[in-house]
Amino acid sequence: MTHDGTPSFGIKTTPANVGYDDILRVWREADTIPEIGHAWLYDHLVPYVGGRIVDASGPVHEGWTLLTALAVQTRRLRFGLMVTNNRLRPPAVLAKMAATLDVISGGRLDLGIGVGGLPDAAAVAPEYDGYGIPLVPWRAAVAALGEACTVIRRLWTEDVFDFAGRHYRLTGARCSPKPVQRPHPPILIGGSGTATLRVVAEHADVWNAIGPPVNPVEHLVRRAAVLDELCAEIGRDPAGITRSVQLPVSYDDPASARESLRRLREAGFSHFVLNLPSPYPPGAASWAAEELIGPVRG
Repeated sequence: MTHDGTPSFGIKTTPANVGYDDILRVWREADTIPEIGHAWLYDHLVPYVGGRIVDASGPVHEGWTLLTALAVQTRRLRFGLMVTNNRLRPPAVLAKMAATLDVISGGRLDLGIGVGGLPDAAAVAPEYDGYGIPLVPWRAAVAALGEACTVIRRLWTEDVFDFAGRHYRLTGARCSPKPVQRPHPPILIGGSGTATLRVVAEHADVWNAIGPPVNPVEHLVRRAAVLDELCAEIGRDPAGITRSVQLPVSYDDPASARESLRRLREAGFSHFVLNLPSPYPPGAASWAAEELIGPVRG
């Protein structure tokens, strides 16, 4: 992944309340469209849509399993989860899963990862409680994300090591085979809170954020400025982190999405993920390319 500001565009198909065949159809179509460079899923165990559980009994596909199936059904697209919930899997296990999928796909994986859920414990508790996953305080979860990124990167680049952190302890850790990509697959970290942005500054190749419903561009520009400041504090060039944004779109109002994309490009964002709403109409990927990507790329 380059950091030269060249725009790239992808799609996201939220795997909740939608069938596998429908998602596969959109991904296969996108794989034939050069303007679409990447495709994404999310990582929830219950059906979240728009940041809330829409129907706890509704169907939702497990992210990494589905991602593997889609990877072997495509040939060109880069892909990932936007974003992997770090609280659901030990990071060493995640590193092994990701390395395997990078090998299977011939080096097309982007590792999207984040704290997991929202700071509001009550809002996310049903997902964790339903699967017996401890819901640690948000501050501890953010700190664990930083350690997880260190563990994952080391497993991908070192032969064997021990690790003694506050949240993870490994003895004789190794990962073989390594990922195809060198030095490792890009690490995309999602989130826009200041504590999470510190982790982004330290570990990310790509930063991804979602704007709020009101004034999303202005919000993202302000958060990007915070990231710049945090990079300066640790001596990292912020230009080395690609700015990515996830943008909900409407089939009935492509003009609004085009305007947001143009403004975000002007603000320095260059990695765009178009969140396609389901049900997916025939030609959904072509619609995104023709109505949104083409006009904005110029």
